[in-house]
Amino acid sequence: MKNVAKGSFTVSLLPMTFEGQESVPGLHRMSIDKNISGDLVAATRGQMLSALTTTAGSAGYVAVERVDGMLHGRKGSFVLQHAGVMNRGQADLKIIVVPDSGTDELTGLEGDFEIQISGEEHFYVFTYNLP
Repeated sequence: MKNVAKGSFTVSLLPMTFEGQESVPGLHRMSIDKNISGDLVAATRGQMLSALTTTAGSAGYVAVERVDGMLHGRKGSFVLQHAGVMNRGQADLKIIVVPDSGTDELTGLEGDFEIQISGEEHFYVFTYNLP
């Protein structure tokens, strides 16, 4: 049975250097940390790599972040993997739970995490399964 968790979050993105190499024009590395509220109450820590192009509205990014907290009253952690592309303003974003990354009461968690942005506010819809 599919479950749905909804709520909002704040995000902090901070620039980071590429370790062991010089910076490359158009490529960026950032920390990505969130405070999540609603049906999922959690904090995340992760990193993001992004590529910006010279065409307005075109870019790509990948990220991995560990989520620690409570999902509908179940305590544990899991990892989210992001893959996003902007093609001249058309967004295609996929965020999934990394298989077998759930711990404690979230062991076996599977799901898709959708981000919605309205103005400066960030919201999520997390569709998931638990055994």
